[in-house]
Amino acid sequence: MSEVPTVGLADIEAAREVLAGVAVRTPMEESRWLSELVGGEVRLKAENLQRTGSFKARGAYVRISRLSEEERARGVVAASAGNHAQGVALAAQLLGISATVFMPEGAPIPKERATRGYGADVVFSGQYLEDALVAAHEFAERTGAVLIHPFDHPDVVAGQGTVGLEIIEQLPEVATVVVPTGGGGLLAGVALAVKALRPDVRVVGVQAKDAAAYPGSLEAGRPTPLTVMRTMADGIAVGRPGDLTFAAVVEHVDDVVTVSEDSLARAVLSLAERAKLVCEPAGAAAVAALLDHPDAFEAPVVAVLSGGNIDPLLLGKVIRHGMAAAGRYLNLDVTIPDAPGGLARLLTEVSAAGANVLEVAHERISPALSMDEVEVHLQLETRGSAHSDTVLARLREHGYRVLE
Repeated sequence: MSEVPTVGLADIEAAREVLAGVAVRTPMEESRWLSELVGGEVRLKAENLQRTGSFKARGAYVRISRLSEEERARGVVAASAGNHAQGVALAAQLLGISATVFMPEGAPIPKERATRGYGADVVFSGQYLEDALVAAHEFAERTGAVLIHPFDHPDVVAGQGTVGLEIIEQLPEVATVVVPTGGGGLLAGVALAVKALRPDVRVVGVQAKDAAAYPGSLEAGRPTPLTVMRTMADGIAVGRPGDLTFAAVVEHVDDVVTVSEDSLARAVLSLAERAKLVCEPAGAAAVAALLDHPDAFEAPVVAVLSGGNIDPLLLGKVIRHGMAAAGRYLNLDVTIPDAPGGLARLLTEVSAAGANVLEVAHERISPALSMDEVEVHLQLETRGSAHSDTVLARLREHGYRVLE
């Protein structure tokens, strides 16, 4: 790999001075429910409460604020699935610079609207972030606009690294920091800051399993692009690590793990229910890792919540998916007698077991049924997997033939 720029603690501390009065020093919330699960103290670094709803505003502002007058006059261009777009748009607005942002098709509507709301022009291009980045490069070459890379630039990494400074200040005794990871700007910045101040702290990146470029790249020893990505976590769906960020991750990050779509959905649901915090799936990736492997992280643990920008309709779908992944939806096919009162008796048993009926459907014609039987499809809401098992056991004890 060719030589790449480096970022040090002094660069990150200088970035914090640039961000004074612009970025919010986000709170670090104690999480009792995660602490009980992990067996030690867990804190949530709430970057979902940052300006524009994610950490991206930090790096974007540092990068754009350091442009020359001549560069500012040409304007800026960026590629983003939404969070970097909003960071660039806000920074450009604050600094009086024109901004154009290329987004992949299907980018979340609230992110697009917020980006336009900060005064940027939005252009859709391609299916993935890499497609939008190609279009942004072409726009920069054609117009002279300055490309603001979402992660692979020293100023951007330094800006994101200010999160790491705050973590050490807010919890000096931290043992493990867990960070959602796409291209690696946040992970690299946090690791650089944390390791410079506390070399003994373990730093772990988390990627969506079906959009995880880092594990293969680390194995290959160089940034290696993915050919296909499929994840609800659009904020960390990046097909290739940056050269700068990859080098920093290799040197300063202890591990990169992956989480499933089910785990991401459960994390979003748990944060909404237990912490009263709204996170997008990408922003909840660190919590998903704790839910999956609570014994793998030495406490005190800081889990970074990297973003909270999520379409309300998608939030509803993710919450329902999370409930299903947590065993709180139970779908059953139950055979009952085709006689008056048969359905009422079945629903009485369901009620007695403490389950809530969401949906009921009848099937009378099936080779598996005799003339005097009806198959009833039930969708139930339960309190979790153990409660679902209790419901099933009760129905079977009362003579019902049940198929899950």
